[in-house]
Amino acid sequence: MRSRTVLPVIIVVWLLIGVLAAVQRGYFNESEQNCATIGSTLVTVLAGPLNYVGLNPSIDCPELPQPSE
Repeated sequence: MRSRTVLPVIIVVWLLIGVLAAVQRGYFNESEQNCATIGSTLVTVLAGPLNYVGLNPSIDCPELPQPSE
């Protein structure tokens, strides 16, 4: 019975830490919301706790092809 409550508690704590990280970065203070800022906020909420344990998740975008002239 106890194991059924541990996982949801861990998930809620994880998300609360992620929301704290997003608040510290000022994502909820911006008045202009678009897909990019909403996406950044969601990724911060989901991956934010990783920064507090010393990991710095980042995505390296490959070099995009340039348009032809």
